[in-house]
Amino acid sequence: MEKEIGKVTHWYDKIRVAVVRLSGDLKVGEQVKVKHGDAEFTTAIESMQLDHKDVSSAKEGDEIAVKLSQKAKEGSVIFLTE
Repeated sequence: MEKEIGKVTHWYDKIRVAVVRLSGDLKVGEQVKVKHGDAEFTTAIESMQLDHKDVSSAKEGDEIAVKLSQKAKEGSVIFLTE
């Protein structure tokens, strides 16, 4: 079961960080699937920042920065996996 929880609004290639506008809650340690067209990958959220401060969770409406294992393009959709 997958639940859409956000969209990538910006991608920083050199540091492999995505800025994500959340439409659901997210915690460090949760598994997410990143989809853009036919491309997709699954990864665990190892760290996230809100306003340049480390946080362990974020809620709907927050814009967070997360480090990802693979490249995510702007417009990619983030799903919470179970």
